[in-house]
Amino acid sequence: MTLVVAAFYKFTKLPDFAQMQNPLLAFCQVQGVKGTILLAPEGINGTIAGSRGSIDSVLSYLRSDSRLADLEHKESSAQEAPFERMKVRLKKEIVTLGLPEVNPTERVGTYVSPEDWNTIVSDPDIVLIDTRNKYEVKIGSFKGAINPETDSFREFPNYVHHHLDPKKHKKVAMFCTGGIRCEKASSYMLSQGFEQVYHLKGGILKYLEEVPQQESLWEGECFVFDERIAVQHGLEQGTYDMCVGCGHPLNDQDKLSPHYEEGICCHHCFDTLTPEKRTGLEEKRRQNKLKEGL
Repeated sequence: MTLVVAAFYKFTKLPDFAQMQNPLLAFCQVQGVKGTILLAPEGINGTIAGSRGSIDSVLSYLRSDSRLADLEHKESSAQEAPFERMKVRLKKEIVTLGLPEVNPTERVGTYVSPEDWNTIVSDPDIVLIDTRNKYEVKIGSFKGAINPETDSFREFPNYVHHHLDPKKHKKVAMFCTGGIRCEKASSYMLSQGFEQVYHLKGGILKYLEEVPQQESLWEGECFVFDERIAVQHGLEQGTYDMCVGCGHPLNDQDKLSPHYEEGICCHHCFDTLTPEKRTGLEEKRRQNKLKEGL
């Protein structure tokens, strides 16, 4: 059965976020939906998978809260379940910048629709920034985009401080997977004195869904945080696998490395894998092979 994968987020004040956790988890479990939803005082962020009817039911449940009535979501499909269980977690932030004073519900940059994105980023005065982590950028990005070489979103303010100047960089455009990181980044940059800050509404996923490949400025594939690993134009399944040891996306060339062991490690993590973790991964690999009848 083809499963529907729905990704969504919304910055909105949820002072009762902790009280929302158990009822939401119970409803998702009854519907047979699996995935992860984060709740924080600043809003909601999640990716879930299930049947068409179950996904529609969960989205309706969420939108029955007036604060989430206009919750937007993006859809793709999967032939195999991308998540093993359902989790609803409480967080300080739905995307961690580490600066709680940055509030997209009060101040945010200019949203740019996928259909208008090519025009914006083709402006020679625009500084185009990929706000994702460097391992995500490695497998695909927009043509001409700057890679800040960050390992986590928490490092983004430091990158801005050392590499960008509001007096020099008058126009900045940013993007990320689903829109949430660049939305928060735009709020931060406005607080730092940058005047014209744009961000891609719906993120790369919405762009790949709506913009025809022949018109696209996207190069490569887009990393996603589930077992599909990556998607391509039209949100079709990508060609990458994931290292079980460290979570890095791997292409066929990466798997030719002498440090690659299927289900154990890759060239990114072979020298940092503890004996305890190796033993656990080897046992998990053995169990998986037994399940497959090998």
